[in-house]
Amino acid sequence: MTDLPEYTPPAVWEWEQGNGGKFANINRPVAGAIEEKELPVGKHPYQLYSLATPNGVKVTVLLEELLAAGHNGAEYDAWLINIGEGDQFGSGFVDINPNSKIPAMTDNSGKTPQRMFESGAIMLNLAEKFGAFIPNDPSQRTECLSWLFWQMGSAPYLGGGFGHFYAYAPVKIKYCIDRFAMETKRQLDVLDRHLSDNEYMAGEYSIADMAIWAWYGQLVLGRLYDAAEFLDVKSYENVMKWAKMIDARPAVARGRMVNRAFGEPALQLHERHDASDFETKTQDKLES
Repeated sequence: MTDLPEYTPPAVWEWEQGNGGKFANINRPVAGAIEEKELPVGKHPYQLYSLATPNGVKVTVLLEELLAAGHNGAEYDAWLINIGEGDQFGSGFVDINPNSKIPAMTDNSGKTPQRMFESGAIMLNLAEKFGAFIPNDPSQRTECLSWLFWQMGSAPYLGGGFGHFYAYAPVKIKYCIDRFAMETKRQLDVLDRHLSDNEYMAGEYSIADMAIWAWYGQLVLGRLYDAAEFLDVKSYENVMKWAKMIDARPAVARGRMVNRAFGEPALQLHERHDASDFETKTQDKLES
């Protein structure tokens, strides 16, 4: 099955620091801050601290959709948190999210700032506050929440499972790749079957679509792990059609750019403080 030597776990696990893999320099078995570092604060009600990973994109897509729908109270400042450099372990960030994961946000619109962490919780909070992108019909609302939490529970198998062992692990382990490729394809089949009879995940365009698209839509569009051919994503025709439809939305295109620090410079907007930033402050503009 593999040429790797058989591993016998010790009685008590011990951390071998720097044990390989793309994120070995930041992974650790303890929580908490490693340095004192305050977070910047801008002028808008919402302060977002994030990176344009799929979990970060979920929230920026929703914020841009809210603004496009006329909800001006959703204006926000987006600050780049470079997880590869350990920004998530600064004391200011840990105060907002003790789990040291992006995205994290503060809502300064009330008397007391309210912290928010976990992308699904942030999306649900914003959707309920603005009464947008979450169905009013009780049955559709329940369906929306079911699919939102399906994404939250399923994506770790795609990202931390398949993505890690296929793209980031220091060695290719057939068992691990096969195990998580099988689960990822099963999840894509779940979506494909549902979308065969539904235009959107819950009757209307909602936070469920945005959350799932950030992971599975971008996967079938070839933007995650360079794995589209390996997973034969073109065979999931209903998912592909849905993914392309959402990808064509202008607010989604903007949401993908916010806090993006990789890829094409024209698609990178490291910080977002005003709608005009998309035209004037992308990396291609700043570097020219």
